[in-house]
Amino acid sequence: MPRNSIQFQKGLSEVDFNAQYSTEPKCIEALERWRWPAGFVCPQCGHGKSHRLPSRVRLQQCANCRHQTSVTAGTIMHGTKLPLSTWFRAMYHLTQSKNGVSALELMRKLGVSYNTAWKLKQKLMQVMKEREADVVLNQRVEMDDAYLGGQRARIAGQSGRGAPGKTPFVAAVETDENGKPQRIVLQVVKGFTSAEIEILHFANSVLPPRCTLMDWRVLVQ
Repeated sequence: MPRNSIQFQKGLSEVDFNAQYSTEPKCIEALERWRWPAGFVCPQCGHGKSHRLPSRVRLQQCANCRHQTSVTAGTIMHGTKLPLSTWFRAMYHLTQSKNGVSALELMRKLGVSYNTAWKLKQKLMQVMKEREADVVLNQRVEMDDAYLGGQRARIAGQSGRGAPGKTPFVAAVETDENGKPQRIVLQVVKGFTSAEIEILHFANSVLPPRCTLMDWRVLVQ
């Protein structure tokens, strides 16, 4: 039986993750690389050289104006007392788990208190939500309707898709020219009608004026 190319696409294994982000210096190096891809730039004077403070490894001090900049400044990790490696592991578990991770499970995986795990999860989920709030899909977009949850067993007189407890939603996936998924936007709806989609402004909010839409039947029922 042929395998689903999307389901079996390569991800980041735990071995690869540990090799890249298992220690504090590796996490700091990764953040600096993402923050200053072309090299350090002082936010105060624009100078391109800095010195790391031995006693505070997350800080870079400008060689010109001596302004100190934290690699976590302006992020949800700013001022955190937790190791950056703990934050990175929390991100990994939240994004790699197919069925999600509870705060209790995150507590056990990270070796932190429940309150800490709960706060970590809430902050990371909020950031992901804000990041995707204004996403507009481009180029080639595939759309379809689906249901989530509900009873698995069918009740007499009811179809599987209409079983009690199921939540209807619309999925729009941006794909490349080879059909490989790039980004996805999901929207819960009351039903699959053009009126419902129009009320939510879903199509106008996630689709650009010009794009190739591969399946639009959900909007014309």
